[in-house]
This record gives sequence, structure tokens and C-alpha cells, in this order.
Amino acid sequence: MMVPRDEPMLETARLILRPTRAEDFDDWAAMMANPEGTEFIGGVQSRPVAWRGFLSMAGAWSIQGFAMFSVIEKEAGRWVGRVGPWVPDGWPGPEIGWAIMPDCWGRGYAVESAAAAIDWVFDSLGWTEVIHTIHPRNTASQAVARKLGAEVRGTTLLPEPVNPPEADVWHQTREEWRARRRIAEGVLL
Repeated sequence: MMVPRDEPMLETARLILRPTRAEDFDDWAAMMANPEGTEFIGGVQSRPVAWRGFLSMAGAWSIQGFAMFSVIEKEAGRWVGRVGPWVPDGWPGPEIGWAIMPDCWGRGYAVESAAAAIDWVFDSLGWTEVIHTIHPRNTASQAVARKLGAEVRGTTLLPEPVNPPEADVWHQTREEWRARRRIAEGVLL
């Protein structure tokens, strides 16, 4: 996988996606303390446990050259979640994942930011496919994956410390993604 040389910053109509920064931690910890928001991403975490996960994401930027982006609302300058590439050891493939603050659900932020992240990994990292690992009861994330054009390709058990470990693997190739993007933009194939 190709590692970009400059720190990336992606921009959508309403959002800015950038690597994790120290000032993001209080909001990250608040998200990880929320039972509703963490049900399918490992459950509630204490602040010290959330800190370790936060540093893991920041470290992935340093070691791998990519990780989930912090998602910032342009208008308010508020941290609203994390979205983007994630490939820990033992993972079933190159993932684009998302976790959005519950008070921001229903605004389309997960789809908007995940689409920007998918474009980025295909264009900048040279990935040829992406997956989304989604718990079978997580209907909200299933809807996001469908809107992104992914399809279920099987099930898997995710490695420790993920709990619950069961996940459906949603998948699409770079070619499938780009074909859908061209159609969505009204470009003839």
C-alpha cells in the first residue's frame, strides 16, 4: 500500500476530514462513553481505555500512513466522529469504517465522509477494494453500506479485542465504486 507524503485533509460539502489531533480526545472519549453510540463498536469505554484507542488511531497514521479521519463539521468546527481506513493486524481486509456521535445520526455524515474516504484510499493509497465490517443487528450501518454501494459477501469473526466479534463483511472493488460514481455524476460509461 502506498503511503501519502503529506498529511491529508479531505473536504466535502459539509465536512472536513483530517488525521487525529490531540484536541479531538475529549469528544472521542465522550463518544466512547455513550452506550447507544458504542453498542456495535465494542461497547462503552472508560476514559483511560478510550485514550488507548485514540492513541492507536494516531499511531496508525504515523506507522501505516493512514487511519480513520477525525470528521469535523465545517459550519460549527465541531468534531462529530471518525471515519476512514482501518486495517489492524488480523483484520479481514482493507476497511472503511465509521463511528458518528449519536446526536449527529440521521444527517448523512457517515455516507458523506465515507465516500470521501473511499475516493481517497483508491486514489491516494492505491487500494483495489474496500470492506465494511458490520454487526448483523446494526441496521443503521447496513443502510450506510448500501448507500455506498457495498454488498454483503459473507460473515467473519473479528480478532480480539473486538466484542462482539461477529460481523458481516460488506465489499466492493475500486472498479465497482468508480462505475457507481460515474453513474451518479451523470457520466456515460
